[in-house]
Amino acid sequence: MDKSRANQVQQSCAHQESSSRVHLVPQSSAHQAPTRLVLIDGNAILHRAFHALPPLTAPDGRVVNAVYGFTTMLLRLIRDLQPTHLAVAFDRPAPTFRKELYKEYQAKRPKMDEALIPQVDKIHDLLTAFSIPIFEKDGFEADDIMGTIVHDIIDEHKIKTQDERKKSRANLAPSSSAHQVNQIIIVTGDRDLLQLVEDDKILVYMPTKGLSEGKLYGEKETEERLGVKPSLVPDYKALAGDASDNYPGIPGIGPKTAVEILKKAGSIDSLYASIGKKSFGLSDALVQKIREGKESALLSHQLATINREVPINIDIPTFSENQMTKKQAIEMLQTFGFRSLIKRLEKREDGKRDNEIKKKRNIKKEDAQIGLF
Repeated sequence: MDKSRANQVQQSCAHQESSSRVHLVPQSSAHQAPTRLVLIDGNAILHRAFHALPPLTAPDGRVVNAVYGFTTMLLRLIRDLQPTHLAVAFDRPAPTFRKELYKEYQAKRPKMDEALIPQVDKIHDLLTAFSIPIFEKDGFEADDIMGTIVHDIIDEHKIKTQDERKKSRANLAPSSSAHQVNQIIIVTGDRDLLQLVEDDKILVYMPTKGLSEGKLYGEKETEERLGVKPSLVPDYKALAGDASDNYPGIPGIGPKTAVEILKKAGSIDSLYASIGKKSFGLSDALVQKIREGKESALLSHQLATINREVPINIDIPTFSENQMTKKQAIEMLQTFGFRSLIKRLEKREDGKRDNEIKKKRNIKKEDAQIGLF
């Protein structure tokens, strides 16, 4: 994929359809149909939707603004990213292994707004009605769930033999050899997930302004934003820390200095393997900070690193927009009072039917011409 295509993507919660599109060129060969898994960070998008919209209410008085915003963005993502597979990962309320490693992890984050809490279950119910798989597990964050899915599909699933694939946790379709995913796009507002970016196989789409704008990150865009390549994001945070997750890194070292250190040392491992023997051209004062902050840096690195070995079963069937217009899904949208979204879904379904009819008519005409000769 040509990464120059990673422009801002218009995503809006307005009732009118936007004319914007994300132009994605499949990295597979011209003779291979592109298969694209879109993984959505459920909590990140739900929070963004909640804070981007006024407190909309359903006919029964329940607040549903986050559900509406999430669903609207889901429809836009489906339209723009055209997934062949689709799944959503959520955090669980139970403490994670990171909290066990560091008690102050995320300690300064505000509690979830009372009006948002009941909407989490509602979006779970709606995704189930849409037949969109949900992944979550106590003790792990959504980041870890998505990292595990990426690892199984990209790092393992494609390179295994057919017999080995049968034993894999990643099951993408009844005939996995014919439906291998060759591209994954992660939708999130969390920069930690940029560490998963790889060539054109794994990209991250990040909303940048409420629900109305966003950007697609490949390796080039990640390095432009953070100053380091994706694989070094945990090393970068090990040095600079992360205020949102409340771990310190090395005291006195900020983002710019962290980038400078990594450019000279290469990684945290190589830095601490050799810092006693050479200074990497760093000042004596900085070398002293690095030595004194080793324990904190290594802990921060562990906290920043996405766990790609979460014990979950991964079953992601092929996605079709038809599953979003099933009776159960439409009825649930009606209870929420989302009439505009129902019309949007029905309009898209009617459009798809018209296209299918046109295709059949064209085929019949071609068959008739062939029969004449």
